[in-house]
Amino acid sequence: MRLEEAEIEAALAAVSSGWLTMGPRIQALEAAAAERLGVRHALAVSSGTAALHLACVAAGLGEGSIAVVSSLAGPEAAFAPRSSGAEAVAADLEAVLEPVADLLGAVTPATRVVIVSHPTGVAADAAGLRRACDTQGIVLIEDATDALGATLPDGRAAGSAGHLGCFSLADGRLGGVGEGGIVVTGDDALAARVKSLRSHAMTSVTWDRHRGHADSYDIVDIGFNFRMDEPRAALAMARLERVGALVEARRAAAQTIRAAAPADVTPAWPDALPAGAAPQAVALVAPDEARRDALARALTACGVAARSWPRMLHGSTPVAAEARARTVLVDLGAIEAAGLDARTVAHALRAA
Repeated sequence: MRLEEAEIEAALAAVSSGWLTMGPRIQALEAAAAERLGVRHALAVSSGTAALHLACVAAGLGEGSIAVVSSLAGPEAAFAPRSSGAEAVAADLEAVLEPVADLLGAVTPATRVVIVSHPTGVAADAAGLRRACDTQGIVLIEDATDALGATLPDGRAAGSAGHLGCFSLADGRLGGVGEGGIVVTGDDALAARVKSLRSHAMTSVTWDRHRGHADSYDIVDIGFNFRMDEPRAALAMARLERVGALVEARRAAAQTIRAAAPADVTPAWPDALPAGAAPQAVALVAPDEARRDALARALTACGVAARSWPRMLHGSTPVAAEARARTVLVDLGAIEAAGLDARTVAHALRAA
C-alpha cells in the first residue's frame, strides 16, 4: 500500500490529537461513507470479517438457522454465519464462468440470510437477489469486501442493495488502510443493532461521555470489541476521497492484463470488463487445471501475485468447482504493492 502525503498527515494529526478511539474522525468517516455509497447508515468496524460477523448477528442468525452463501465468496463470508451458530450452505449467486443465480434452489424454511459476494470487484445482481429475498422474508447481506468503488447493474453502489452491506479496508483493497471495515444499511433498527454490538453492547461509548451525553453505561447484550481506531479512520477518510481515481487506475491495469492473455486463456467476462467493476483481481480462465497451474507458476516466477481460487469450508457447487479448477487470479493490490507496472505483468503473461 502506497500512501500519499496528505493521507499520512491525516493519520498523524489523529495520533497527535490524543483521542485514539471512537471519536470525531470515526463519525466523519461514517458520514462520508454513507454519502458516497448512497445509504442511510455507515458504521466503521475493525475489519471486513467483523463487518460480516456483525451483519449476521444483527440479521438474527443463530442455532438452527441457515445462511445461503455465494459459492465463490471468501472464507470470511462462511465464517461469519458459522461463528453465529448457523449453518452455511453454498449456492451459485454470481456469474464468473457463466451467469447463474441458484438462490431459489438453495432456500429452505430454515434459511434466514443470503450472503452474496461481488467476486474480484465485479458486482453481482444484488438488486435482483434483494427482490427475491424480500418475497420470502430473507435478509440479504452483500459481501462487498472486494467491491468498494464498484457499481451494481442498476447504477447503485455495490453494497447498497442488500439489507446490510459489508466492506473491507484491508491492505490491498481499494481504499485499504491495513485493517478495517464498514457496515452499511438503510434500516434504522439494523444500524442500531450493529452500532451497539461493535462496542460490547454498551449503552454509551467514551466519546458520548466525553461530550457530556452520558455519565455512565450499561451492558445490554453479548457484544464484541469490533471498533475502529481514530488514526485508521482518519487515514480511511483520506483514502476514500481517492477511490474514484484508484478504480480508474485499477481498470486500466486490468484491461492491459486482460488483453495480454495467451490464446488458450480467456479472461472472465470475456467480452469486456463490466462497466461498474472496481477490479480487485483479474480472473483468467485456462482450458484445464494443468494449464491453470502452469500459468500461475510462470506468473509467480516473474514476481506477479497469482493464485487459483481457494476451496471454501461451506462447500462447493459444479459451477464453483469448474471455476476453481480453471481460474487464475492475478492480484492487482499485490501488484501495486510490489511496484510492478501492468505492462510488466502483461509481458510475463504473454510468455507464460
